[in-house]
Amino acid sequence: MELTTAQLTGWIGQFIWPLFRVVGLLMTMPIIGSALVPAQVRLLLAVAITLLIAPLLPTMPVVEPLSPESLRITLQQIFIGGMGGLLLHVYFSIFAVAGQMVSLQMGLGMAMMYDPVNGVNIPIIAQLYQIMATLMFLAVDGHLIVINVLANSFTALPIGPVTSTTLDLHTLTVQVSWALGAAILIALPAITTMLLVNIAFGVMNRAAPQLNVFSLGFPMSMMAGLIVLAVSVSGLPGLFTELTNQALSKLSVMIAYG
Repeated sequence: MELTTAQLTGWIGQFIWPLFRVVGLLMTMPIIGSALVPAQVRLLLAVAITLLIAPLLPTMPVVEPLSPESLRITLQQIFIGGMGGLLLHVYFSIFAVAGQMVSLQMGLGMAMMYDPVNGVNIPIIAQLYQIMATLMFLAVDGHLIVINVLANSFTALPIGPVTSTTLDLHTLTVQVSWALGAAILIALPAITTMLLVNIAFGVMNRAAPQLNVFSLGFPMSMMAGLIVLAVSVSGLPGLFTELTNQALSKLSVMIAYG
C-alpha cells in the first residue's frame, strides 16, 4: 500500500484543524481555562476531545502544512474557539459584577479574596456568587453542552473561508448589556434593601442629630445585607439556571448554528 503526500496531509488535517478550534475554546473558557487547571492538562483534554469528534466531522480541506493558507486556517480556528470562550467569560462576569454591587452596598467592598478564575482580587460576596455559578454550570452539564456545541460548529462553520456573515460577532458584542442587566437583576433585592436602610438612617439623623448614625450605620447595613442574602438565596438557583441556559443558547447561536 502506497501513501501519497495528499493522503497523508488529509489525514493530518482531519485531526489538526479541529484541534486548534478545541484548544482555542479550552484555553479561554472559564473553569477549564482558569489558572487552576495546568496548561498540560488542558492540552491533553483538547487532544482527547478532538480524537473523539474527529471521525464525526466533515472532510477537511487538503492544505500544505507549511503554506500561508495553513497559517490562515490555524489562526481562524483559534479565533472561533476563543470567541466561544470569551462569551462564557461574559456569562461568569455577571455574578462577579452582581457580587461587587452587593458588597459595596453592604460596606464590604474592601473585603477582598483572590479569584482563581480571573486571577484578580474580588469582593467576598462576588466570590460566593461565582462559586454558586460554577456549581450551577456544572450541575446543568454546561461543560458537556459546550463540547456538543463545539462539535456542531464544524458543520455550521466548516474549516475554510469564514466571513463576518457566517461568524455572528454581533451576538458577542451585545452580551455586555445583557450581562450588566442580569447582574443588576441578581443584585436588585440587596440594592433596594440597602437603599431603604440608608433612607431610614437619613431620616433618623434628621430627627435625632445627637445619635451617632455613622457608628450604627455600618453594622446595621451589614446585618441587613446578610439578611437579604439569606432570604434571597433560595431563589438564586433558578435564576442562575435560567442565565446559564441563556448563555449556552447564545453560544450555540454564535459558533454553532450561525
